[in-house]
Amino acid sequence: MNKTLIAAVCLFALAGVAQAQDAATDNGGWSGSGEFGFASARGNSRTENVNAKLGLNQENEYWKNSFFLNGMRSKGEVTVVDAQGNTVDRFSTTANRYDGGASVGYKLDPRSYVVGAARYEHDDFGSNLWQGIVSLGYGYIALKNERAELSFEIGPGYKRYRPANTTVLIDSVPTEVRQPTESEAVGRGLINFKYRLTDNTAFEDTVLIEAGSKNKYYQNDAGLSVSMTKKMALKLGFQVRYNSNTQPGTQSTDTLTTTNLVYNF
Repeated sequence: MNKTLIAAVCLFALAGVAQAQDAATDNGGWSGSGEFGFASARGNSRTENVNAKLGLNQENEYWKNSFFLNGMRSKGEVTVVDAQGNTVDRFSTTANRYDGGASVGYKLDPRSYVVGAARYEHDDFGSNLWQGIVSLGYGYIALKNERAELSFEIGPGYKRYRPANTTVLIDSVPTEVRQPTESEAVGRGLINFKYRLTDNTAFEDTVLIEAGSKNKYYQNDAGLSVSMTKKMALKLGFQVRYNSNTQPGTQSTDTLTTTNLVYNF
């Protein structure tokens, strides 16, 4: 299933690129941005955090497409019990997550469009080890002017995911138990809002909903960016992710705050 989802993302990407090549004006409506953030602490404690994002968007007379890749990895000092039963501090990975996806929308008129979307996520420390979804739906651009933009997408989809492993005692020894893969039909919704506060300051908020009978997944990404030049900006981001169905020992809600350097192209 993982290979199928990755293939679907590649298919969407190839379709978007092919249409971009057929566009007659400028670069076909393409724009993009890359983000990178890194923090390191040494002394009384040791931590390392790195995150990176890449996004591509296209909108012209016929198409409204988007593609993204995100990655995040953190290390820190954690307290563990070794094989001899001693409590020791180790510098270990505490977060490792990456995700990617694409949506391809064909415009029916200047405001409405049919959209196909795919997304895959892997998270070593999340409620689900991995999750992927493909969907088909309807999109509507409710507002678009020089300062603000508001769009909606809704439609059915199919999702597969594998819950995080659980730890049980077998003969008094903690043992990880692999959870079975789940699948279900879901409803997918997306709300994207952009607002330019000043000439060099912009706010963006995206809400993603993937709701099924077994599991409901919600994600909200909010960001405030301040441009330093036409190409470079600083961005403060805040993400909230929620899974309704979690294993014992894992939390339903994860949050991530980032401060990144952004390059627009």
